[in-house]
Amino acid sequence: MTNNTIRIGLDVMGGDYAPDATIKGCLMAEQAWGNKICIVLIGDEKIIREKIREEGGDPSAFDIIHAQDKMSMSASPVKSFAEKPQSSIAIGFDMLKSGAIDGFTSAGNSGAMLAGSYLKIGLIREDLRPCLVTMLPNLNGQDGILLDAGANADCKPENLLDFAILGSTYAQAVLKMEKPRVGLINIGEEPEKGNQLSLAAHKLMATYPNIHFIGNLEGRDLFDGKADVAVCSGFVGNVILKLSEKFYELAIKRGGADDPFYSRMNYETYGGSPILGVTKPVVVGHGISSPLAIKNMIGLLSDMVKSRVSEKIKESVQHV
Repeated sequence: MTNNTIRIGLDVMGGDYAPDATIKGCLMAEQAWGNKICIVLIGDEKIIREKIREEGGDPSAFDIIHAQDKMSMSASPVKSFAEKPQSSIAIGFDMLKSGAIDGFTSAGNSGAMLAGSYLKIGLIREDLRPCLVTMLPNLNGQDGILLDAGANADCKPENLLDFAILGSTYAQAVLKMEKPRVGLINIGEEPEKGNQLSLAAHKLMATYPNIHFIGNLEGRDLFDGKADVAVCSGFVGNVILKLSEKFYELAIKRGGADDPFYSRMNYETYGGSPILGVTKPVVVGHGISSPLAIKNMIGLLSDMVKSRVSEKIKESVQHV
């Protein structure tokens, strides 16, 4: 490894199928990008070494940081940091804060990952709300993004403008879109449609000069490629996300496994959801993350580090 190698921290103990899925996933990632990424494994050192050997891997290929505890999926996010400072998630955030790793990811307690993001490493702007990003494949063969996917159930118009800026910057930096089109999810295309939140948010986005706002998006527009960045409250976004996941399951059961569009709706393809608005790269994985999802979580986090997306977002939102 060189001094310039990206250091990605992985919570080995997080997720419904950990540590088996996390170890298998990190071995897949090491095989794919081992000369470019140093994967730092955080968890029970004895278990980690045993699992790596069971899978035919070499423990010396990884940095292993012992964590004697783990946060359960149902634990209170904020209390857990005080009660379990030696948990794998708490240690991961401590390492991220100190600069010992460049990015951190876990398929464990998503509430703890959100709490750790703003408690441990801090917000890019004091009044900024961190939000979750999910990929939004479209029928044109491209990928867009939707945010917020569930971090903020209640929002103000200013929050939705911030999400638009965060999403636009992420699309430029990580997805390499030159001029991402931003749309506001609503119940009609016309500017005068919607509830008080969407009406006020529409006015803010339409007059903000540093995003390419194309107006309202209806639900039927989400998979047509009309916009690259779809903005909504976390309440709406999470409903869309869960509905899409179920739609994918039904499509596969009904014989759509070979359809390229449906295959791109599989969460494993993208790995996890970035948390935007915090000072350093963090990705939250699905609780049921498979080895492939873990591998792609690591790859996504590496892309975020390489693109300097956190620094670029800070530049984008500091004068809003």
